[in-house]
Amino acid sequence: MSSDVTHDQTGHSEAGVEQGHVGEKLADWADGRLGIYNLAKSNLRKIFPDHWSFMLGEICLYSFIIIILTGVYLTLFFNPSMGEVVYHGSYTPLQGIRMSEAYESALNISFDVRGGLLIRQIHHWAAIVFVAAMIVHMMRVFFTGAFRKPREINWLFGFLLLFLGMFDGFMGYSLPDDLLSGTGIRFMEGAILSVPIVGTYLQMFLYGGEFPGHDIIPRFYTIHILLIPGIMLGLLVAHLILVFYHKHTQFAGPGRSEKNVVGMPLMPVYMAKAGGFFFLVFGVIALISAIASVNPIWAYGPYRPDQVSTDAQPDWYMGFSEGLIRIMPGWEIRLWGHTLVLGVFIPLVVFGLMFVVIALYPFLEAWITGDKREHHILDRPRNQPVRTGLGVAWLAEYIILLVGGGNDLFATHLHLSIDDITWACRVLFFVGPVLAFWITKRWCMGLQRRDKDKVLHGRETGTIKRLPHGEFIEVHEQLPQSELFRLTAHEQATPVELPPAVDENGVKAKIGVATKIRAKLSEGYFGEAGQISKATPEEHAEITSGHGHH
Repeated sequence: MSSDVTHDQTGHSEAGVEQGHVGEKLADWADGRLGIYNLAKSNLRKIFPDHWSFMLGEICLYSFIIIILTGVYLTLFFNPSMGEVVYHGSYTPLQGIRMSEAYESALNISFDVRGGLLIRQIHHWAAIVFVAAMIVHMMRVFFTGAFRKPREINWLFGFLLLFLGMFDGFMGYSLPDDLLSGTGIRFMEGAILSVPIVGTYLQMFLYGGEFPGHDIIPRFYTIHILLIPGIMLGLLVAHLILVFYHKHTQFAGPGRSEKNVVGMPLMPVYMAKAGGFFFLVFGVIALISAIASVNPIWAYGPYRPDQVSTDAQPDWYMGFSEGLIRIMPGWEIRLWGHTLVLGVFIPLVVFGLMFVVIALYPFLEAWITGDKREHHILDRPRNQPVRTGLGVAWLAEYIILLVGGGNDLFATHLHLSIDDITWACRVLFFVGPVLAFWITKRWCMGLQRRDKDKVLHGRETGTIKRLPHGEFIEVHEQLPQSELFRLTAHEQATPVELPPAVDENGVKAKIGVATKIRAKLSEGYFGEAGQISKATPEEHAEITSGHGHH
C-alpha cells in the first residue's frame, strides 16, 4: 500500500517538474522576443507617492474603462438610424407614435433588453464622473504646478482628453434622438451657422441637408464610438507612458527632493490599492446609476423640429457654452449683403479662446518666469497666490456661465426675473473673476504670513506666563524640524528685470514690447504685491536665540 502511494507521489512530482520545464521554456521564448523580464524588472518596482490627491487621475482612468465596457454592450443593441418607424414596444405612453429608429432602439434598450437601462445609466453616469474627475484632476495639477517642465506635453495630453471627453459626451447624449438631445443638436446647428463664410457649408456637410437632415445621428455615432474614443485611448496611453518616464511628482517633505521619489512600489502595494480602488469606483457609479435616474428619454418623447423642451439643458460640463450664448446680447450686423450673427459668433470665439488659454498656460508661465529647470516637487497653492487666483477666477467664471446657461430654471425655481438673472450674469462675467482673483490672492498671502509667523514664533500652546517685570505672554512651542522643512521648502522666484535702457557704450537699448510685457507680468507674479517673503534661517536663529518670547 505504501509503495503504491510512493509511486503515485513520484509520478506526480515528475509530471510537475516536466510542466515546470515547459513553463520555463515558454517564458524564455517570450522574453527573448518581447523583453518582458527586463521591462517588468525596471517598471514593476517603480515608486509612487502616497497622497490622496493622486487618486483623482485614477478615477479618470477607471471611469473611462467603465465607459468603454458599457459602451460595447450598448453598441450591440443600438440602431443609429434616422429612418422613421411607428413604435409598438413595451412603453405604453408612446404606443403608435412616429419616431426615429435610433429613438426606438434606445427605448428598447431601456425597457426590453435585460439590464439595458442599468447599463445605460452606468454609461451616462460614468461619462459625467469622467469629465468631473478630469476637471478636478487638472485643477490639482494646475494649483500645485505639476504642469511645469518636463510635463508641459503631458498637460496638453490631459487637456485634449478633457476637450475630447466633453464633446464625445455631447455626441453620446445626442444619439437617442429624443426631444432634449435634439434641442442640443439644434443649438449646435445655430453655432455652426454663425461662422462667417463657411458656416452654411459645414452645416450641410455635417447634417446631410437642411436641418435636421438624415446623417447627423449616424455620423455622431461613428465619431462617438470609434473616432474620438480611439484618439482618447492613444492619448491616455501616451499620458501614462510620460507619467512613468518623468516619474511622479510629490509634495515637499523630509527626505524628498527633485531627484528622488518617496512612496510605495508599483508591485505589489500600489497595484493592490489600485485594483481595489477600481472596484470601489465601479461600485459607487453602479450604485448611483441604480438609484438616481439620468436622461429619462421616455419622458421627453421623440425629437420633432417644431417642438422644444422648456427646461432643456445640456449636461453640466457643456452648460457654460450655452451660458455664453444666453448672456450675450443678440447683436447682428450686415456686411456686403450678408448677416453676421455676433450674438452667437462672439461666444463661439470666446469659447475657443478659453480652451486655448488653458492649453497654453504652462508655456505662458514658463515664459514669464524664464525658469528652464525640471520640477518634481509640487507647490502648495498658497505659495503661488497669482496662479491660484487665476485658477479660482476661471472656476468662478465657469460657475457664472453655468448659471447663465440655466437662467430659465433659476428663474422658475427661485421665482426670479429671467432678465434680472441674465443681466446679473452679464455683469458678473466681467466682475466675478476679478473679485475671485483678488480675494483668493489676498487669502493666499494671508496664509503665507501665518506660515511665516509659525516658523519664526512657533505654535501657540495656550499657556500664559508672567515675566519678572510683570508682562504676561503666551508661551509658543517651536515646530518640529519636519514641519519647518515643509513650510520653508518652496522656492520663491524673483521678478524678471528689464535690461538697462542704455548699454555700456551709451547707446540706447532697443527693448521690445514683448520684453516689457514679460517684465510687467513677472513683477505681478513674483513682486512684493504677489508673494510674501518666507522666513530665512537667519531670522529663525535670531528669534529662537532668546531675543523673542517663547
